[in-house]
Amino acid sequence: MDLLPSDEQLELISTASAFIESRMPIEDIRRRIDEPTSVDVDIWREGAELGLTTLGLSEVHGGSGRGLDDEVLLFATFGQHLATGPFLATTLGARIAAHCGDTELVAKISDGRALVGLAQLRDDGAVSPDGFKGTFDLIDAAGAGHLLVIAEDGAALVEATEFTGVETLESIDPGIRLATATVTSGRILHWVSASVDPIRTRALLLSAAGLAGVAQAAADMATEHAKTRVQFGRPIGVHQAVKHACTDMAVRADAARSQVYFAAAALQAGRRDSDFQVLAARISSSRAAIDNGAANIQIQGGMGYTYEHNAHLFLKRAHFLSHLVAEPTAALAEFLEQGAPQ
Repeated sequence: MDLLPSDEQLELISTASAFIESRMPIEDIRRRIDEPTSVDVDIWREGAELGLTTLGLSEVHGGSGRGLDDEVLLFATFGQHLATGPFLATTLGARIAAHCGDTELVAKISDGRALVGLAQLRDDGAVSPDGFKGTFDLIDAAGAGHLLVIAEDGAALVEATEFTGVETLESIDPGIRLATATVTSGRILHWVSASVDPIRTRALLLSAAGLAGVAQAAADMATEHAKTRVQFGRPIGVHQAVKHACTDMAVRADAARSQVYFAAAALQAGRRDSDFQVLAARISSSRAAIDNGAANIQIQGGMGYTYEHNAHLFLKRAHFLSHLVAEPTAALAEFLEQGAPQ
């Protein structure tokens, strides 16, 4: 099985990278820190028109009709460049709207007029086709007309107006907006069961791809610093402690990326062990992103511990992504319950 990106996929990565670097640079995370949303609406529409939110949607519904492996590469690019905005929820929300025949909403998502935030249930409620209730963490929901709610047996789109009494929370990641709300009886707009489309599994995989991207970016940043930072007339990378740390980071990033690619191939092919592989990807990429983010800060030295340096942004994004859809302990427990594939 060839897990290396094709020339066409490399072009996809290049296009997405160029857009994010020019229109969503990391510096904007600090510049917009006091704004209600982390992304400019006009820039979001540019990205949507480029196909960044509907890459895997069928051409019948206005998407690009690309495979899951392409989506994984795109989300790894998002992670590598710390792209801001509700890409995960909007991408999966478009799939639900398409499954349910809501062509108007799909069209709005495709051209960037509609954003979909994520509503993540805590432990005190329930989500079903008949409705939902409980306390939810609302992620990048400001300015979104709909929210994605994910359950183990399916996923739903709900109108943002179903969430009242929204309380803004401080997010560990300054590039992500966080809030909370409690719903006693919410109405589902669209529901897609896991048997029709495994939205939760796709969400776990795409978040794993983002984490793998973060792990790679942290490794690249540390390696570049080790090569260019000179102390006592020599690059710090010549010292064994730094050299070995950079090597460990590269190995972790490569292992995470390879597992994410394999999980995408397994899920796309409908293999029996696809859930196991996706969970393995999520767990390994979470660990790689967090460990690499922390190691990168240390290698950067004193400057790496300051707010002005970008190193802390990658560690914070790693921690945030590792809690999306499934808590780290829950993902690990689910992984262990499945056991090794036969």
